[in-house]
Amino acid sequence: MDQRLSRATRRSTTIKDVAIDAGVSPMTVSRVINGGDGVRRETRERVESAIARLNYAPSPAARALAVGEETRIALLYANPSAFYLSEFLMGSLDQASRLNVLLAVEQYAGQMTCDQLIRQLIRDRITGIVLPPPLSDSDDMIDALQACGIHTVAVASGAVREGLPAVRIDDTMAARDMTRHLLALGHRRIGFIKGNPDLSASEARHAGYCAALADAGVAVDPALVVQGHFTYRSGRDAADLLLDLPEPPTAIFASNDDMAAAAVATAHGHGLDVPGDLTVCGFDDTQLATTILPELTTIRQPISDMARRAVDLLVAMIRHKTPANDDRQILLDYELVRRQSDAPPRRSRS
Repeated sequence: MDQRLSRATRRSTTIKDVAIDAGVSPMTVSRVINGGDGVRRETRERVESAIARLNYAPSPAARALAVGEETRIALLYANPSAFYLSEFLMGSLDQASRLNVLLAVEQYAGQMTCDQLIRQLIRDRITGIVLPPPLSDSDDMIDALQACGIHTVAVASGAVREGLPAVRIDDTMAARDMTRHLLALGHRRIGFIKGNPDLSASEARHAGYCAALADAGVAVDPALVVQGHFTYRSGRDAADLLLDLPEPPTAIFASNDDMAAAAVATAHGHGLDVPGDLTVCGFDDTQLATTILPELTTIRQPISDMARRAVDLLVAMIRHKTPANDDRQILLDYELVRRQSDAPPRRSRS
């Protein structure tokens, strides 16, 4: 409760309020905040007292612009997939270099609270944040950043949030297209491994799978839908459950490449050939998709390009002084990439 009140106070208090309370001009308050010279000690103390009393926290973006600092942004990550993160980092660093901005890379693993993290970002003079999944779906993180006026762009969230600029693909339609592809090959028992239940993209991909089956007049079999968490280990466990069914699927569609690669390994462990006995498809098209045998048929999500567009949008918002709660949504194209892991269900099981 105290945190909510504190955030509300920070949002409503302005530099003019501090100036009125301290009996000085807004310019004097700005000099005190930015460590400028020419302010008498007693005046400085009066302003600092007013800042503390009103719980005023200046926007890092406004502060950086006021003193002519370089643009400092951060990539905040907590993604369990090293392959996904690697591509996201390459895109982010490349675009930050092109735009001549400083990009800090920060891991958020839950050891500190959102408020503690925000204080650290303010100390580091960070003016904008790029949030890849799963943090792009974290209401607590997004609320804390926006309450302090830090520009934030979410990436790869499966849902649109009002007041939050974002870069994404249509996860529902992408999963629908992959499921339609499997149906066109002749598969009717299609296993589906869901992603992390806390992420909106997971539900969007599951919705696409269900929609494609409904379009084809194929009933969704609950036994063929197994929960995963976007990790390789969860993919192994889910694939084991599917392949141990009395009537196992002829195809498995996993919600990311890590879990699809795990399904391929599990199939081999069950004595099955991929794709002869079992078709396996993934989502993302990370480097992992082409480092296993057979190479994965998957949905290509343009991860590096999404990161570049997010950095580009974030820097433009900061430099053009647009509101932190901008509503811009950038929707990028996806692609179904066929490789070696899919085939018609043409053989009987060993």
